[in-house]
Amino acid sequence: MIERGRGNDPRAIALRRQSASRLRDAREKLTSSGSGHRAFDVELLDEFARARQISAPAALALAMVISIISVFWAPFPYVLLWFTLVASGALLSYGFAGNYLKLPDQMPPIMLWQQKFAAAEAIQGAGWALIVVLLSNASDPVATVFVIMVLLLAAAMNTMMSATVPAAVYAGLVPITLGITWYMFATNQSATMPLTILAAITLICLIVLAKRLYSNSVAAMLLRKEKDLLIAELEQAKASSDEARLRAEEASLAKSRFLATMSHELRTPLNAILGFSEVMKGELFGPHSVPSYKNYSVDIHNSGEHLLMLINEILDLSRVEAGRYELKEESVSLPGVVEDCTHLLSLRAKKREIRMVEQVEDGLPRIWADERAMRQVTLNLLTNAIKFTPQGGTITIKVGWTGTGGQYVSIRDTGPGIPPEEIPIVLSSFGRGTMAQKNADEGSGLGLPIVKGLVEMHGGTFTLKSEVRVGTEVIFILPPQRVMDTLPQMVDAEDETPGAPDQPLPESPAGLSKIENVRERMGLRRRPAA
Repeated sequence: MIERGRGNDPRAIALRRQSASRLRDAREKLTSSGSGHRAFDVELLDEFARARQISAPAALALAMVISIISVFWAPFPYVLLWFTLVASGALLSYGFAGNYLKLPDQMPPIMLWQQKFAAAEAIQGAGWALIVVLLSNASDPVATVFVIMVLLLAAAMNTMMSATVPAAVYAGLVPITLGITWYMFATNQSATMPLTILAAITLICLIVLAKRLYSNSVAAMLLRKEKDLLIAELEQAKASSDEARLRAEEASLAKSRFLATMSHELRTPLNAILGFSEVMKGELFGPHSVPSYKNYSVDIHNSGEHLLMLINEILDLSRVEAGRYELKEESVSLPGVVEDCTHLLSLRAKKREIRMVEQVEDGLPRIWADERAMRQVTLNLLTNAIKFTPQGGTITIKVGWTGTGGQYVSIRDTGPGIPPEEIPIVLSSFGRGTMAQKNADEGSGLGLPIVKGLVEMHGGTFTLKSEVRVGTEVIFILPPQRVMDTLPQMVDAEDETPGAPDQPLPESPAGLSKIENVRERMGLRRRPAA
């Protein structure tokens, strides 16, 4: 971990702390319903302040237009005074909003700022309501309608802009409502009574709308916090999983590197044990005075060979996992490798009265692969098949083309089979199924992982199929890129016959029907002729 820079990285620690802080804040905000929680109230005040800053110029422009129209019914000095009061309220609200937004990121005094904003809205609402005093002496019915429209327009504007702070909404609507009520009794015009009632109903609708807007704002914040919480949890989970994965990879790589570099240290004492025990077993310097010593030396030699085989398997698997296994690729005949391995293990199969059947397709070209690796893969698979096949059973070995132009080797036995849930176990390092544990010669559980690793290093695939009380079939497939195309035979120019068609290679009829049955069962077919 130190070598690869996986130690305690200050930047990674800081990122984890920031992620945890965001997660904690999101959870804290999510547990609130929006009312009375400082974090939510701060966001509501932020939205109010930004809305007030944006709406202040529009409010001033509207007040100026209304002042110009009011000159038709009121003296100019009174109109100017009214405009000054309305503008003062708008500028006061604008100033409070600007001061609030300039505050540092720390929590501001919520109640104080709510009171300030409510007071500013009350002053601004009172300024708009004073238009009833400005135009109270106007006898023109149009002026009455104009006053009602101005008050409703001001109420609607204040409601929309102040919805995120309910206290500010009520503070702005109270003066306007009082103004409409006073104007209704002051004018005492029966013709304007329906319009006044309609204005009162409109104010009630605006209050309901303000509550609805406030609820929608809180709901939007809740959704946003839920999203932030989900993102924070995903980031924290990803960081934790990445850290755990890196630690596991580093631990596995350290183990593999350690074992890959311990080849000499582990094999040197074993060579001495095997050498001297073989000398003692053969009695090269004279017979033993006690016959039991010879039996002990045989046991020591056998145990040393077993330990050496186990160490070799561990080192092979470690080199594959550590990426230190170097393929020495050359032209290899896959049927030849399978035939040699079958001949090598035929004596062991005969001792257990196991019949080995070979089915090899004709005309298979050579492949570009590591011959030692191919032999090790075939020997491991055949050894497992012989080990778990009962006496009198059959092992079928098939070599042929795949449907995509590659080559495959299939080894099927008539053993007890492997339950489907145990297949991932037997493919893992040191993994053994229940049948292997019952077998006296159970092995180390590294054969199949080594086979899988070597096949994948060649770009191939390894498949294990098994059915309980029927048997097991293992298949490894080499890709078409590994198959070497055969070159045509070179002939002299005078022996070449122009226009003679190419003659197809004859197929051997022997065993053809059996191979076709194999193709049908395994979904494999012969490579099409070029």
